[in-house]
Amino acid sequence: MPGITGIITNSSQEEHKKNLHVMVNSMMHESFYNFGSYIDESIGVYLGWVCHKDSFADCMPMWNEKRDKCLFFYGDNFADREIIDSLSKNGHKFNSDNASYLIHLFEEKGDGFFQDLNGFFHGVLIDGAQNEVIVFNDRFGMQRVYYYEKEGTLFFSSEAKSLLKLCPELREIVPASLGQLLSMGCILENNTLFKNIYALPGASLWKFKNGICERKQRYFTRNDWESQPPLEKETFYNELKETFIKILPRYLDDCRPIGMSLTGGLDTRMIMAYAHRQPRTFPCYTFGSMYRDGFDVKVARIVAESCKQEHSTIRVDKDFLLNFAQLAEKAVRISDGYLDAGSGAVEIYINRKARDIAPIRITGNYGSEVLRSIRGFRYKPPDRNLFDGDFIKHIERASEILDGTSMGNKLSFTVFMQTPWFNYNKVCVEQSQVTWRTPFMDNQLIALVYRAPYEAVTSDEISLRLVKDGSIGLSRILTNRGAGGNWQGFLSNSIRMYHEILHWVEIGYDYGMPQWLSKVDYYLTPFHLEKMFLGRNDIFHFRKWFRDELSDYLKEILLDRKSLSRPYLNKGFLVKMVNEHISGRNNYTNEINKTMTVELIHRLLFENI
Repeated sequence: MPGITGIITNSSQEEHKKNLHVMVNSMMHESFYNFGSYIDESIGVYLGWVCHKDSFADCMPMWNEKRDKCLFFYGDNFADREIIDSLSKNGHKFNSDNASYLIHLFEEKGDGFFQDLNGFFHGVLIDGAQNEVIVFNDRFGMQRVYYYEKEGTLFFSSEAKSLLKLCPELREIVPASLGQLLSMGCILENNTLFKNIYALPGASLWKFKNGICERKQRYFTRNDWESQPPLEKETFYNELKETFIKILPRYLDDCRPIGMSLTGGLDTRMIMAYAHRQPRTFPCYTFGSMYRDGFDVKVARIVAESCKQEHSTIRVDKDFLLNFAQLAEKAVRISDGYLDAGSGAVEIYINRKARDIAPIRITGNYGSEVLRSIRGFRYKPPDRNLFDGDFIKHIERASEILDGTSMGNKLSFTVFMQTPWFNYNKVCVEQSQVTWRTPFMDNQLIALVYRAPYEAVTSDEISLRLVKDGSIGLSRILTNRGAGGNWQGFLSNSIRMYHEILHWVEIGYDYGMPQWLSKVDYYLTPFHLEKMFLGRNDIFHFRKWFRDELSDYLKEILLDRKSLSRPYLNKGFLVKMVNEHISGRNNYTNEINKTMTVELIHRLLFENI
């Protein structure tokens, strides 16, 4: 994922310049990236950056008029137009279409500047007059910064591989972190997969003077939101509607082309209900399966047509399977191994195609988590037989840590833990291909939802009502899971049940298939039952693909001498697992995907970096 990388130190060495070049190069994954560097040895700063060409952040470095303050900023800031216009009225000169106004906002606000930032971002601010350097990030910690402190020098980067490339002593997996990644798909707290590398906590404000860290503080705490008084249900709804209408233009008004990543669900429906775009100016697309037009595609197509917008389907097709090896390895490299190779390969593939439609992708991500309290991840350990006996304790310990961190305010768990720990892994891969945006993590919206009564954010009611108030026509269209529409009572419940049954049947046929049923399915392969069950809700189907189309790649990666020698794995079970899945005798989709990912981490980030 693009971003900022650098070194802050109190020692001036020629080696730092060479090291910065290495760190930047390790982040250059695509031809459409821009990059640059800035060095000020007098205050011990060596900075580099990588960003999408013509993106919001593609204007670094950003100087004030006196050229005594300089800002490096990666990510997005969603401010109301009135704030930007006020800077012009005060005599500041900048390009209002990019991030160049931010340095002037800092001049006007001082340290209050950080509180006013709204989005996923990280940055470095240099105050030449004070010989001061400030490293900061968004309040959620979503635009991740990895760091390593060594002998008074701070090495940091948006990609851990920059640090791994530079410092061989870091190329060691932390067993406890690996246990968490394998059992939950993420690493908890601010730890990382790699020895002595940590993630900068959200809302960090680290200040350096002449290359020496003087203060590590936070400019925001979740208690600022948690301590607000609650609202009555009707008052909350009215304020929610008003807030949503106000904030949405922040995400949609841009001089660059914007595409709508449209699903059949409620969250993108809410966006469409209030977007009010001119016909044929807001291209919509939906990700689909190679086997059929699923519910997402069918419903989204109707929604787009109702809004008079073009719609296209981006399929995970046979071309994806032909290029799986390259895509999987690229995804593991970009995500530093945090996103599993299977779904990571899919994200690279579909977002690459989305970029062909528009470089900015609007999504409804986190709407269900924020407005309907849906939990996005859980403890799901792979088969314990896969691991060496000593390593199993790290798998089991992960569950205890998760239970401890998930106590307390549910919304705080969602936005300050689940989102930066779990959801980041997918977002970082998506952001490597497109500029990714969602209005459902807007500061103003989140602050309001903290005041919601319990019953308002534990059902579809508020979301359905918001759609209806924005567009009667869209409210009449059933969602991909059978919600909404004009149906009532028994018929409405029956429709929902029908969709739920098909959803779980597909899961049961795909990666969740019981071991005994795998054998039966394999014997029925000539009948191509996948055409009957797959593609209604999901877009990728790795149980079948690992068994058939990708089996040669699996054997090449997992049955290799290196793979079988990893100290935490049970060699005998690994061989059995791969052979039984490919033969169709058993289903080890989850275990294969995770083991393949860890093996690629070793190869790409440690051995061939």
